[in-house]
Amino acid sequence: MATKQELKKTNPLHQEFQDLLDQEFKSTKVKEGEIIKATITEILSKYVVADANLKQEAHIPIEEFKHEDEIKNLKVGQKIDVFLERLEAGKNGEIIISRDKARRLRAWERMVKIFEKQEETDAIITQRIRGGYIANCSGLDCFLPSSQLSSTPLKRVDHLMGVPIRVIPVRLDRIRGNCAVSRRKCEEKSKSAAIAESLKTIKEGDVVEATCTAIVEWGCFLQYKTLIMLCHISDMDHFRVKKPSDVVKVGEKLTVKITKIDPITQRISCSSKALFSDPYDNLKYKVGEIYEGTAVKIMQYGIFCQLQPGVEGLIHSSMLDFTNRNIEPSKVMSVGKKVKVKVLSIDKEARRISLSYKDNGEKENPWEKVKKMINKEVKIKVNTITDKAIFATLSDTGLVGMLPYREISYDENVEDLKKFKKNDIINVKIISVKDEKIRFSKRILEKDPMDWFKENKKKVGSVISTKVVEVLKNGVKVAIDPEKKIIVTIKKNLLAVEPADCRPEIYSPGNTMADAKIIELSVEDRKIVLSPKEAQKDEEQSLVAKFGRNAAKSGASLKGIFSAALGGKLGGKKKKEKK
Repeated sequence: MATKQELKKTNPLHQEFQDLLDQEFKSTKVKEGEIIKATITEILSKYVVADANLKQEAHIPIEEFKHEDEIKNLKVGQKIDVFLERLEAGKNGEIIISRDKARRLRAWERMVKIFEKQEETDAIITQRIRGGYIANCSGLDCFLPSSQLSSTPLKRVDHLMGVPIRVIPVRLDRIRGNCAVSRRKCEEKSKSAAIAESLKTIKEGDVVEATCTAIVEWGCFLQYKTLIMLCHISDMDHFRVKKPSDVVKVGEKLTVKITKIDPITQRISCSSKALFSDPYDNLKYKVGEIYEGTAVKIMQYGIFCQLQPGVEGLIHSSMLDFTNRNIEPSKVMSVGKKVKVKVLSIDKEARRISLSYKDNGEKENPWEKVKKMINKEVKIKVNTITDKAIFATLSDTGLVGMLPYREISYDENVEDLKKFKKNDIINVKIISVKDEKIRFSKRILEKDPMDWFKENKKKVGSVISTKVVEVLKNGVKVAIDPEKKIIVTIKKNLLAVEPADCRPEIYSPGNTMADAKIIELSVEDRKIVLSPKEAQKDEEQSLVAKFGRNAAKSGASLKGIFSAALGGKLGGKKKKEKK
């Protein structure tokens, strides 16, 4: 018995119907995923029936026509764009089309073209979400970040909700189908165009009246027509301005001079002080003269003193007190105090004036007194002891000077610093005063051991005898004077002419060393160089000159030298005695 499938294949009517369907589908050029035209045939309560010239009519949910109240203007027979999702769906082979997807696809294609050309388009903010807003651009929901809503901060945005605004697409994600738009960019674009037109009406050097719109720490912003200008705090007045709000308030009008226009960045700088003459052009102050001023600002490094409106000078902390160069300025004077100052220097180009408070003539300069005390014995009180020197206060003046360890004793030993402690009173001499720095010396009160050379008439080239004090690996330490206050190290290579005699170990402490020649002597630098080697050379040259060249040969003795000098007399006498 034949099955139903076999009967369908053999039935001629079925075959004819199949051929007609195949022919119909071949002539149909539509494809899934495209936008096609459809005609509305019936409007129901839940669906809109549309004919897309396919095998059957399709039902579109009525909700897809509620966008912008499209349902109100919908009529039977009207042609609309729809998106073909499926040609056959379900058991009955239904056709699925969408009006909403067609609208969004058309809007996306339109947005792509706008993005490529960077054109403006209309949008309506429909709702607020995290980080921004949803803006509907002709059926396409786009993201509007909060930072791109306005070029100026907004406290409230209710007036922008549900009303048409102009936006520019700034980011497009083709894979995800996302788009971000910016209202701020539209505002800046229109502002830039307006500013460019306004810039044509002004030029550098123009004097205009502008309104203060904002005040910041470094200046204020002024508005002239559609232009925003900056007046820096340093350009507000010739004198020092503490706060811009001291000069102008928000809403006030200020006459300024345009000093700089940057056409690229569209930034404008202006100045109010440029309208007045610079007080530095006609300064009446002279270096070395004393004038009255007012302390206007106190810093860690000094005090700013106003000589006249717009003219200020700096009193450095070192110029406040004679005795303390690092005194805190706030301990000397306060803001508003009127003081007398001495002008030290004037630099008109840098607009700087250096002043001195301590040299105003009201106080006696102790440094003048100290300069008269050079080479005189004084008493000092120890303040601090460092690794290399003692810092002490000079009695009756309060000035601090330095006693280096080399000036404590002629030994020039750094260990001498340990003999003193804070508040000790020391007798010293002032040896120099330079650049307000005092240098003391304690050893100058004692007899200088180097005077031994002067007393004994010894100089470079003289030959002296010494005593061994200490034997070193690289030389020998010897004492020149009997008191052993002048100790000199003779280097190993200067001990003798013969290398075999240059060994330090052949000497012992307490022994008298062979005569040594002074080859270098500097009392000021306290430098002495002795050389037994040079003394031996001089002795050999003396013998050669007196007794002949053989007298200086190695191994020659005094007996041999004298025998050679006396000839055979000494030998002949002995021979006679033997006979």
